[in-house]
Order: sequence, then C-alpha cells, then structure tokens
Amino acid sequence: MSITITPALSRSKATLLDYFRNRGEESMEEITRQYAVSETQSRAGSVNKAVTATRDTLIANILQRARQEKWRTEETLKCILLTTYASYVSMIDLRNAVWEYEYMAFSRRVGELWEPFCKLCFEYPIKDLTLFVPPLFSEVKKMMTDEIEAFIDGLNITPSQKAELKKYYGKVWTLVTSGEIKLELDLHFARQKVRYNVDFKSGFGSNEKGNTNRLLLVATIYANLEQNYRCLLLVRSPEDQNNNYFQTLKNSGIWSAYCGDETYVQIQQFTGFDLKAWIAANVDWKADLSKATVSHLRKNDLLKYLVW
Repeated sequence: MSITITPALSRSKATLLDYFRNRGEESMEEITRQYAVSETQSRAGSVNKAVTATRDTLIANILQRARQEKWRTEETLKCILLTTYASYVSMIDLRNAVWEYEYMAFSRRVGELWEPFCKLCFEYPIKDLTLFVPPLFSEVKKMMTDEIEAFIDGLNITPSQKAELKKYYGKVWTLVTSGEIKLELDLHFARQKVRYNVDFKSGFGSNEKGNTNRLLLVATIYANLEQNYRCLLLVRSPEDQNNNYFQTLKNSGIWSAYCGDETYVQIQQFTGFDLKAWIAANVDWKADLSKATVSHLRKNDLLKYLVW
C-alpha cells in the first residue's frame, strides 16, 4: 500500500499502522527464509532493523514534502511523532512474534523507545532552540590544564616549586579518572543564550550507583566551564521521585531533576509542544498492538511498562 503524505497524516493512525504491518509482513517473509526458527536473536535484530529502515524512509519523505510545501513546524512534528509511534507498535508486535518478551527485555526496550520519542520535540521544536555538539573531554581537560598552569606560572615562586605544583595538579586528574570521561549526554541544546545538557531516563534501577556518580562528575565539569551550562535530568517513571539515586542527583545542586508529569512540563516549556497531551490523544498500546502481543503482555504482567 502507498502513503499519501500531507499534514493530514498526523491524524491517520490507522493508515500508518496498516502501512507498517504490511511492510513488516513483507520483511518477515525474508527474515524467515534467512534465519531458522531457533535463531531468535538474529530474527529479532533483523525485525528491528527492517522496521527502523521503513520508518526512516517514510520520515525522510515527510521532511522533504514539508520543506517543499512549507508546512508549519507543528504539522511536521505531529506527522513524525505518529509515524514513529506506529513503527514502535509494529516493532514490538514483530519482535514478540519471533521472540516473546520477558520482563527485563521488555522494560528495557520501552525505555529505549521513549527517549528518542521525546527527543523528536527538540529536533523539530515549536520554540526557538538550537542543538549543539558537546565538547570533548580532552578539549575541556586541556583548557583547564592550560588555565591552571598559566596561573601557576604567574606565582612568585621558584621554577622547581612551579613544576611541583603542576605535578600535583596532574595527579588530581589521575584521581578523577583513569581514562577519558564521556561528556556527551542524550541531548544538548541552546536556548536564550543558555546551554542545556539533558539526560533522559526511563527509570532508575536498583544498581545505579556508577551511573549516578558519572552524572555528578559530568555535571560538575560543565558547571566549571565558562559557558552558561545547565544540566537537566528527565525521567519517565513518576515512581522515581522517591528513588535514592534520583534524589541524590536532584539534591546535588548541579542537576535539575524531574520525573513523571514534571518531565513533560519541561519538554513543553523548552520546545513549545505539549507531548503529554499528544500521548493522551494518540497513544493506546492495548488497542494498537496485536491481540497476540497484548495477550502475552497481560499474561506476563508486562502491560504496566507501557505507561508513558
């Protein structure tokens, strides 16, 4: 079947679901010929790649048509959101058909899908904001090192004392990290002369100490740069307001942390789009997923992970 690309596509969920189902069935025919029934992991990986390729192609066509016909940004965003959601429905259905979900894989997958879905609002914002590429840790380290060494060189002390101070400063970096720190988070954007670093999280697990410490370190580095940086933590699960790791970051003074509905308020504040209202009007996993998938999820108490 073909898709007519107009702004009305943003209100054509049934059409998009049928489109992805049909494309998915075509892909499944090829995948079942290529991999045996026992090769569940290979089948699952191929399913995800096939649906992603179909979605990317359709979105590329939407963007081209939007530019040619000068759609409003909100029209473009709504079409892309609905296309993305329909692809998620197809992806979950097909994946479950070749390799039934268990709770760890399913909860992780829902989180993996939620983050890029939210980022679409920043990639096609209603308000004026600009994405930017974060600095490399090696660049930041060199900048800070050059700054402190210039300060040491200006001190009224002997050359040997200066060398000794620089040596101890080098040891501090060794204590901080034995390698390179990844300063890149999930999203980086600038608005009204402020740069924001965003980390999305579906929810905190019981063993998040290492990740929490890394986020504290990364935010501390940004806080010590000359540019005006602000770090945001946006969490899907409302239950995490009582999570110890979430509270550690929220109370750190260097992370602005939000969860549940607060997260969607922040997304709307920065992008100008009410994603929470859009989800309420368009996302209905129980009705849109296949009956077989819903039955499996209900039987294994997995439907609870589909609350966005």
